[in-house]
Amino acid sequence: MQWPGLRDWLFATKTFVAAMLALYVAFSLGLERPYWAMASAYIAAQPLSGATRSKAVFRLFGTVIGGAAAVVLVPALVDTPELLSLVLALWVAGCLYVALLDRTPRSYAAMLAGYTVAIIGFPAVSAPDTIFETALVRVEEITIGVAAASLVANVVFPRRVGYVLVVRINAWLGNARAWSRDALAGQGDPRQSARRLAADAVEINLLASHLSYEAGSRETRHFDLLRARMIMLLPTLSSIADRVAALAGAMPDAIATLAADVAAWVQQPVQPADPLLDRIAAQQAGLSQQTDWTALLLTCLLMRLRELVQLMHDCTVLHRALDSGDVTADLLLLSAPEATAASAWHRDSGMALLSALACTVAILLACAIWIATAWPEGYVAAEMVAVACSFFAAQDDPVPAIVDFLVWSVVGVVVDGVLLFGVLPGASGFPTLVLALAPPFILGGVMVSMPATADSGRSFTTWAATLLALQDAYQADLPGFVNSALAFGLGLALGAIVTRLIRSVGAGVSAGRLLRVIWQELAVAAERRGGHDRARYAGLMLDRLGLIGPRLAATEEELPARALADIRVGLNVIDIRRARHGLSTPVRARIDIMLDALAASYRNRPRRRDESVLLARVDDALAAVAAAGPEPGRADALLGLLGIRRGLFPDAAPAIL
Repeated sequence: MQWPGLRDWLFATKTFVAAMLALYVAFSLGLERPYWAMASAYIAAQPLSGATRSKAVFRLFGTVIGGAAAVVLVPALVDTPELLSLVLALWVAGCLYVALLDRTPRSYAAMLAGYTVAIIGFPAVSAPDTIFETALVRVEEITIGVAAASLVANVVFPRRVGYVLVVRINAWLGNARAWSRDALAGQGDPRQSARRLAADAVEINLLASHLSYEAGSRETRHFDLLRARMIMLLPTLSSIADRVAALAGAMPDAIATLAADVAAWVQQPVQPADPLLDRIAAQQAGLSQQTDWTALLLTCLLMRLRELVQLMHDCTVLHRALDSGDVTADLLLLSAPEATAASAWHRDSGMALLSALACTVAILLACAIWIATAWPEGYVAAEMVAVACSFFAAQDDPVPAIVDFLVWSVVGVVVDGVLLFGVLPGASGFPTLVLALAPPFILGGVMVSMPATADSGRSFTTWAATLLALQDAYQADLPGFVNSALAFGLGLALGAIVTRLIRSVGAGVSAGRLLRVIWQELAVAAERRGGHDRARYAGLMLDRLGLIGPRLAATEEELPARALADIRVGLNVIDIRRARHGLSTPVRARIDIMLDALAASYRNRPRRRDESVLLARVDDALAAVAAAGPEPGRADALLGLLGIRRGLFPDAAPAIL
């Protein structure tokens, strides 16, 4: 177990100060529910200042949308409770569906727009004429809370997203250099390297999505350029490892020496890249007229070496500029992957729809219990179902997180009971109130700061602040407190049960779904219906690879390595789709036959079938292109076909050309 450090205690203290500031302002303005401001400060607070600001912005935006929806829907349907319950449940589910399709910070606005309707709408059914005032007050108190959190995070010892990104990218580049060394030496385990780098790249991409909320556009642009090149490094290194393995014992001394020099340069790329690029070009020129299998492998290796040098040069230049803070000067970059590679995100509409269905059923079940029992605090259960089903819907199996949420909320209830009925009656003013709240809420903030306990800490602090229901004068209602706590627990329990029955899947199932999406997308590309943006395809597929890796981190599965090989096949398909337009009609026809066979193969996965026909189609296309004259696109088509053959059949005997 890792003990909290100074940074954790500093974050906890800052967050508590922000929460107390929000509470004091809400008290001073005489707002109806000042505890909403305190809870919002804890919800918005993040260890990084840019993340705090982005969450604050989207929390406010989502609250405004949800409040407006509640103002429109509740008065119109309050006389038909069943219909109102259905409409509010569908609103929450629809917003959740939209949120799950967007893995950027923007998704928080959609999620807030959903469950804010439940938080404002369900309590207002007994007094619909006051819903506008309720919604307005919630927006005001949320604004106070997120403003306090953002102010403290960005003024008091701010921890910048940019600094953390530079550190993370430096570590990532170190791992990429290690894989480069191993790949060029024919050593190491490409499966482990690909899994680690892809997963880390996804985390860096998610972290960088907060950068624009604290940095200038120039710095954000540099990060976008860097991420695009990081993404393209992975298939390049995978391809190099494959070509080196295929050429074992057959690599000429001159190219072997060149590869060793590239490996040495990559470890410390401080020298100009031009001499290496000139040597690579000279070796390529010597092989340009040769079309035997070994020559093709060597040509492809040289092309990937050129890409490696260019990409690593650019990554180093961009990283140094960001590390030094000098992002104003124009930089000399050697590669030009499309910037869209950095902004491609996987969307799983099927799981989003399933999550929305589970949310709808759970809310309707809670409303049915509320209506049937006429329980005054029953609306709390409906609120908490909406919150629980929304908070954790992005996880493969949200149930453990919801149960943890419930456990730490119970801890919050116990702490609230001690404070409300044992400590706060003796508080004589705001300073003594702050002293009474400091121990539990600062400890909760420490938990939020530590990744292993972040969700538990946020559950405790948020709902302890909410259930405490502080007002500007001491109020304590034991029956109301107990009933609210019971309804709170019932709502979370219903959310966990319904999610278990409808929505939960294992990590292996999610990984399989991702791999099937990769296969189907590759089939579409082979059928000439895919896009031609090579870098965007790489970015999207590597994002999926990064999502697969952590789900299989504890297993010996080879899916990540297989997925990376499939991604290389897809990139080569796109290259061939571009190159085929310069070839003669008979040669194009042979290539199209191969692409159709390739598409059929991927559409039939994971069912096993005889792939000898596909291998024959690839070899037939290779032979046709090799026999063609010096047509435009011939060289690219040859290299693309070789890449497909090596990606699909690495153990097959060399093709006879």
